[in-house]
Amino acid sequence: MATAILDLPEQEFVMPGTRTCAGCGLPIAYRYILKALGPKTIVTLPACCLTILHGIYPKTPIAVNAVNNTFASTAASASGLAAGLKATGQDDYTVLAMAGDGGTFDMGIQALSGAAERETNFIYVCYDNEAYMNTGVQRSSATPTGAFTTTTPVIPKEQPKKDFIQIMEAHHPAYLATTCSSYPGDLYNKFVKAKSIKGTRFVHLAIPCPAGWLFPTKDTIKIGRLAVETGVVVLYEVENGVLQLTGKTLSLARSGRRRPVEEYLKLQGRFKKILPEQMESFQQQIDLRWEQLLGRAGF
Repeated sequence: MATAILDLPEQEFVMPGTRTCAGCGLPIAYRYILKALGPKTIVTLPACCLTILHGIYPKTPIAVNAVNNTFASTAASASGLAAGLKATGQDDYTVLAMAGDGGTFDMGIQALSGAAERETNFIYVCYDNEAYMNTGVQRSSATPTGAFTTTTPVIPKEQPKKDFIQIMEAHHPAYLATTCSSYPGDLYNKFVKAKSIKGTRFVHLAIPCPAGWLFPTKDTIKIGRLAVETGVVVLYEVENGVLQLTGKTLSLARSGRRRPVEEYLKLQGRFKKILPEQMESFQQQIDLRWEQLLGRAGF
């Protein structure tokens, strides 16, 4: 069961005054990630929306140590930090690597794949807002079918989203989980568990983005919840090859009351040009993955 909001630690590591866009889902998630991991956390991050959140040197609203690295080298930087901590006998620190979908699905895949194969001791988080948001909403391999971006302005993206979670599971990480910024209790629990495990831990974090997805800033939590309620985002964790559904997804699997994908898509301006056949294909993609994951979970 997810930890109740009132039972979460009171200490804050994300202070007021971040530079993210209004309604951004990232600071919501980041707040609970750092609550779960605590003060002895070293974050490494590339050029991305999280860099904007961290602010402009010498000021920052973040109360943990952080290292900025190049776009493609987040996992390489994390590997170096993990090696340095090991060499100096500092085994009470957690190395947290965080990058967006562009810095993970695309440019960062080589370093991450190598580190995961070596079972390097860090937590890697891909916060996925499904495009290169920090540089102007360009298409990434995480952009879903039918979505508008500034590099697919006339004809929306035709290809389906890359199944990067499955790619990472093929590396047999010590822990793999999916979560969403709209469900902080589920998110917090998974990072508490990830902290207690050694080796490579991979977390896919779904982050609604008002600026890129084109919805009102007040609806960030609503959009994230709809993503889960429609099955676009499935909440689960994998340990030793065993998949367990968590949180709202577990409730949906038991009740069978998943909502149509159209309810999620129609609230986002980025899907205003989606074709009927793309809408149908999108639903079919979600249905197929849903049945596969439920089958693995024993439903």
